[in-house]
Amino acid sequence: MPTRRSLIQTFSALPLTGLASLTHAQAITDRVLVIVELSGGNDGLNTIVPHGDDTYYSLRPNIAIHRKDTLPIDDHFGFNPGMLGFKRLWETGDLAIVHGCGYAQPSYSHFTSMAYWHTAAPNTGNEYGWVGRLADAMTTEQHPNFLINVGARQSLAVKSKYHQPIVFDDPNRFERRALAAARDTMAYQHPKTGNSTQQFLHNVAQSAKDGSKLIQEAWSRYESNVDYGIAPIDLPKVAACIDAGLPTPLYYVTFRNNAFDTHVEQPNLHRRLLSYACDAIHGFLRDIDAMGHGDRVAVLAFSEFGRRAPENSNLGTDHGAAGPMFLAGKPIVGGHYGMPPALTNLTEDDNLKHTTDFRNVYATAIDEWIAPGKAAQVLNGNYPSLGIFSA
Repeated sequence: MPTRRSLIQTFSALPLTGLASLTHAQAITDRVLVIVELSGGNDGLNTIVPHGDDTYYSLRPNIAIHRKDTLPIDDHFGFNPGMLGFKRLWETGDLAIVHGCGYAQPSYSHFTSMAYWHTAAPNTGNEYGWVGRLADAMTTEQHPNFLINVGARQSLAVKSKYHQPIVFDDPNRFERRALAAARDTMAYQHPKTGNSTQQFLHNVAQSAKDGSKLIQEAWSRYESNVDYGIAPIDLPKVAACIDAGLPTPLYYVTFRNNAFDTHVEQPNLHRRLLSYACDAIHGFLRDIDAMGHGDRVAVLAFSEFGRRAPENSNLGTDHGAAGPMFLAGKPIVGGHYGMPPALTNLTEDDNLKHTTDFRNVYATAIDEWIAPGKAAQVLNGNYPSLGIFSA
């Protein structure tokens, strides 16, 4: 028979498609961090366009974006024309651009590089995700509704030692997923027999049942006149949870289907993808602010790698290394952070050399915002923060 410990370890790797029970434990923090994953490898050079650098146009004679077509940032940079949402955040001082984010010895595999970003352990590995470890560092006591992942399946980023990540996709359609051998056990309403393993499984199942009702009620009450754009990236669901008063400091959402993998005919597709992402994040922050939560919510956006500096023969870009990350929200001191990679100092395979370790950005979100003093513990090393959040 499996032990209770082995069952706990098994179920920690399974998505709980519903929320845990509605037990309002005292909040560890009133602040909220929302992580947005732009999956597929976003092309940083055509996102934050270095129109003041002639080398950019030499590397990309066909797909470079001309200065007159960008949304102005300053004399050297402009936003991709699809990034109106971020342009608006920039104008209000609510957007930080962190240049040149990556890591040493980068992988150009989607699966491998994403695993490195999910665990914050490049070229090594970790059993748990960095967001899951962050939750553990904040408290080892299990608090219902502490860590929420909106998506079709659980991300490695939220895998935690002490917390059951809450995973749901459609708030109106909840389904408890488990290994076949455990389904009957979880569905059965066990009497209190003293069997700790049975009681544990019963408690997990009951939490999912109670939580599904909670999130359905939150979603049914949610109303907004804010335009999130064409593809809201599940962010209205996060807004509903926040406004419903869930004691959740950590949310994780993903731009699905590796959409940013732009190998072929990139310009129009990339512009559309950026418009979806930037409109959604801008709409979410407007929505949250209108609800009265603007001062307590920040967004971190990233992609698993950038793209090669030169265009390819298919009018697209191939898998690369460094790229920008973004922090957004009212708590942010907007501006440029980090050093832009030099286009005249590429690697042997025509990639940008990273100038900011992506873990410095994670450390910034941790130490300056959601869990001060915990970054070294979460990231298994010292990564100085960047001074992006207001005091």
